[in-house]
Amino acid sequence: MQPNCIKEASKSCLSSCWVKPLPHSSPPNSGTDPRQDFNSAILSSIQPNTYFTNHESLPSLQEMFTSLNNAIPSYSNTVLADHIRALEYSHLANHVCLDYTGHGLFSYSQLYGSVPYSETASSSSSAADAAPFFDISYSSENLNSYLINRSCQESEFQRLVRKRIMRYMNVFEEDYWLVFTANQSTAFKLLADAYPFHSNQELLTMYDYENEAVQAMIESSKKRGARAQSAVFSWPNLRVNSGKLRKVIVKKSKPKNRGLFVFPLQSRMSGSRYSYQWMNLARENGWHVLLDACALGAKDMETLGLSLFQPDFLICSFFKIFGQNPSGFCSLFIKKSTVPLLNPSSTTMGIVSITPALTTNNDPKSLPLPLLTSEIVEMGSKEIEFRGLDHADRLGLILISVRVRCLVNWLVNALLSLQHPHSGKGQALVTILGPRIMLDRGPAIAFNVHDWKGERVDPNLVQKLAGRNNVSLTIGFLENVWLKSEKKKKKKKMRRKKKGGLWAASIWVGMMNNFEDVYKVWRFVAKFLDADFMEKERWRYTAIDQSTVEV
Repeated sequence: MQPNCIKEASKSCLSSCWVKPLPHSSPPNSGTDPRQDFNSAILSSIQPNTYFTNHESLPSLQEMFTSLNNAIPSYSNTVLADHIRALEYSHLANHVCLDYTGHGLFSYSQLYGSVPYSETASSSSSAADAAPFFDISYSSENLNSYLINRSCQESEFQRLVRKRIMRYMNVFEEDYWLVFTANQSTAFKLLADAYPFHSNQELLTMYDYENEAVQAMIESSKKRGARAQSAVFSWPNLRVNSGKLRKVIVKKSKPKNRGLFVFPLQSRMSGSRYSYQWMNLARENGWHVLLDACALGAKDMETLGLSLFQPDFLICSFFKIFGQNPSGFCSLFIKKSTVPLLNPSSTTMGIVSITPALTTNNDPKSLPLPLLTSEIVEMGSKEIEFRGLDHADRLGLILISVRVRCLVNWLVNALLSLQHPHSGKGQALVTILGPRIMLDRGPAIAFNVHDWKGERVDPNLVQKLAGRNNVSLTIGFLENVWLKSEKKKKKKKMRRKKKGGLWAASIWVGMMNNFEDVYKVWRFVAKFLDADFMEKERWRYTAIDQSTVEV
C-alpha cells in the first residue's frame, strides 16, 4: 500500500502542472482525468486522422509551433529555457543533439568565455578539449579503504564538487558516501566486484535494452558465483511483465539475504517508466537495491523520496557540456549502513579523483582557467560555478517536466502521422517501440523506419543519414522482450511467445532541447517517404568527392 503522503503529493503535481505522478496514485477528484486531457491536447496539435505522405509538403515549423501552443498553452510558460539556451548554449543552433543522457555540469558560454574566439570558430570540439574545466586521476585503491581514508585524502576542490553533486541529486551526506568513477560501466563493475555475491547470490536486472554497464556487472558477478536473471517485457509497448517479475522477487523460500536488484526508474531506449514500488517490494523480500538514475532527466530526483525508498546504491552520470563530447565521470552513491557488507579485498582501477585543470595566463599558448579570471590559483579556495546544474535548478522540476513532456509526445504524434504514399493498406513509415502518447512516459523514444513494402530500414543507416542531416541520435538493441511467433501444428497456425530482441533507433529529449529540435527530427524521418531518398544520398556524397559510404 502506498503511503498517503506520496499519494497526496502526486495528486497535487498531476492536477496543477502535469508533472510525473508517483505510481498507482489516483487522479484528482475533478471529474476529468488529466492524462486523457493531455493525450487529447497532444493529438489536437496535429489534426486527428491526418497523415502526411510527402516530405516536401509538411507544415512549416511556425505552423506546427503555433498548433502546439494552441493545444497546450502551458508550453509557452517554458520560454525561460529558450532564453537560457540562446544565451548559454549557442552551439546547439545548427545541430540537434538527442543522442545521450546525463547531467551537464557547465554551459557552453563558460567554455566560450575562456577560449580565444579564433579557436572556437575553427573547432568547437578542440576548444572543449583545450578547456577541460577539470581533470581526473585514477586510483587502484580498495573501495573500503577509499571510503575510510577519503576524509583525509580529499582535496578542497573535490569536496566542493562532491557537495554540489549531492545537492543537485537531493542526496544527503549523513546517509550516503559518494565515490567518483571513470564512467557508468566502471561504476557497475566496481559494485559487482565489491558486492558479496558469495552469500547473496541472486542478481536481478530490469532493462528492456542491452546496456554495456549492466552487462559488465553481470559478467563480473557470474565469475563470483551469482545467478543472474532479468525482467521480461511485452511487445511492442515494452511494458514490464509484472507477474513474472513479482514471482522472481517474491519467492516461497525467503532467505535473509537474497541478492542485488538493479532497478532503473525508466528506460533509456524506449521511455517506459516503472513503479517506485518495485524497490519497496524488493527490500521487503531481502534484496539490496541499486537504483540506476543514469536515465533520469534534470531534477527528476526531486520526485523520489530517498528517505522512503532507501536504495542501498545509486548511480548517475555527469558530463561537461551538453551538446559536446560527453566526457565526464560517474557518481556511485553507497548507503553508509550498507558499507560493512562490501568485500574488503576488492580492488579496481575505476575510482577517480576530480582535480582542477590548472593553466597560466602568462603563456600565450595556454588557456586561462575556465572558471576564474586570475593567475594560477588554488582552485579549491574559490567557489566553483557549475552553470549547467545551476540552469536546471533555475528552471525547476515543473517547467522542465512540462517542456519535455510536450516535446517528446508531440514528436511521437508527428512520427505516427507519416504514411507511405500509394501503399495500399496505409503503410506507416514509423513504428514506435514502447509507450506512445502518454502523460507519464519518459523522454526517450525508440522507433524503427520502414519502407513502402513494410521492410525495416537498418537503424545503423538511419543513424548515419541523420548525422548527415545534422541530427544526432543513437541506436541500441531492445532485448528481454517476449515476441510473438507462429508455428504450424496439424494444419493450424499456433501463436506462441519467445524471448528475443531487435535493433532500433532512439532519441532522448532533455531540458535544453526545443521545439525546433523535434521538428527537425520529424522532417528528417519524413524524407524516408521518398522511395529514392537513400539512393539520392549515395549519389550526393559521391558527386561532391566524398569517400563513399555504403547505405
